[in-house]
Amino acid sequence: MRIDTWLWVVRFFKSRSQATAACRAGKVRLNGTIAKASSLVKVDDRITWRDPLRPREVVVVALLPRRVGAPQAAEAYLDHSPPIPPKTEQGAVPQRDRGSGRPEKKDRRETDRLRGYEK
Repeated sequence: MRIDTWLWVVRFFKSRSQATAACRAGKVRLNGTIAKASSLVKVDDRITWRDPLRPREVVVVALLPRRVGAPQAAEAYLDHSPPIPPKTEQGAVPQRDRGSGRPEKKDRRETDRLRGYEK
């Protein structure tokens, strides 16, 4: 079974095209190597990728022939991912003062420096 199909069948991605795009972008790894969308998945393979909130790591337990309900899909893998961090640790969305306008070049540089993007 293809890795993009398996990720969609067990409901990690809402559509197969999203799973394929994640594979093409190099975000999905199969047994430690970057996986192409057409890579074949077998039982006991380890798949890792990065969700917006946390890194995900699952082990394939079963190959399902078609998309099934969430309870049945959860039986097809073992999840070794770290737990989702609480809302207090996720960080707040930055807010600008009302009426301050668009960020200027100086503001962007300060934001980049804060995030660690500084050259």
